[in-house]
Amino acid sequence: MDTVANISENIARVEERIAAACRRSGRRREDVKLVAISKTRPAEAIRAAFAAGVRDFGENRVQEAQAKFPALADLRATWHLVGHLQSNKARIARETFHWVHSIDSLRLAEKLAQAGPPGGACLPVLIEVNLGEEAAKAGVRAAEVEELAAQVGRLATLELRGLMVIPPFLASPEEVRPYFRQLRDLAREIEARHLPNVSMQELSMGMSHDFEVAIEEGATLVRVGTAIFGERQSQ
Repeated sequence: MDTVANISENIARVEERIAAACRRSGRRREDVKLVAISKTRPAEAIRAAFAAGVRDFGENRVQEAQAKFPALADLRATWHLVGHLQSNKARIARETFHWVHSIDSLRLAEKLAQAGPPGGACLPVLIEVNLGEEAAKAGVRAAEVEELAAQVGRLATLELRGLMVIPPFLASPEEVRPYFRQLRDLAREIEARHLPNVSMQELSMGMSHDFEVAIEEGATLVRVGTAIFGERQSQ
């Protein structure tokens, strides 16, 4: 893991790359949110990123987040669950996170909705799409997204904001571009349906090696870990 000083420098470089990608695509920098993927990272690394200006952090596992959050309780950060969520952990996730990027079934959405307090704030959620139809990855197929979006839109304590994708890992970011474009086009198609309580304004796509291409294709949330914190040590 990189040092505190390196984390600050890394964030500055990531910010420069985000700004450049926004300029190339005629977008405003404020329309793209940087989510620092802090899974497996210790509290001091997260604090260093917060001190450098990052306010949004992403975690993969509910249990890991629960374990580290007490040491970070004083930070006014927004926490995103970006990993697969089992429906039996929905209540804990609802209590722990401000966003969930990985809705992949009506059952999971219903569990999250039931865990919300009546009359309380809605939880922003995204539907995870498995565009590569990879058996090892979570997410719904593109053909199933519209139906699931309509169902999630009927759940009173959730606020469907858009879509998320983890495309197949390919060496060249340009090879990944078609997946980002496909997610953007899918979101536009669903938006045009004007489904009740369904928004497709947010696209969570792009990671350390390809986030610039994702921004050029319309990403509003980029999930960056290694480019901020350095390579993870093997477990």
